[in-house]
Amino acid sequence: MFVPDEIWVTANFKETQVADMRPGQKVDVEIDAYPGRKVTGHVDSVQPGSGTAFSLLPAENATGNYVKVTQRIPVKIVVDDWPRDVAIGPGLSIVPAVRVR
Repeated sequence: MFVPDEIWVTANFKETQVADMRPGQKVDVEIDAYPGRKVTGHVDSVQPGSGTAFSLLPAENATGNYVKVTQRIPVKIVVDDWPRDVAIGPGLSIVPAVRVR
């Protein structure tokens, strides 16, 4: 079985936050499990649509309610150098800050 060793972060930004976001931009990542610890990385890719557009069973609003809901856009962030002295695993919460300018 082939399993890659690469670890990345998938951040779900609001659609109003990704207008100036491009691959290669620097990102500061704070890991909730390790307060005060910052790591840096870069934007690897921005998905070309919202998560609901690519879901197996997308939500359908057939009730006639036309309330505009801000969608979330998955952004893949690759960390340049993960700290070796902390345990990083799936499901950890992080706070990403992308430098767009």
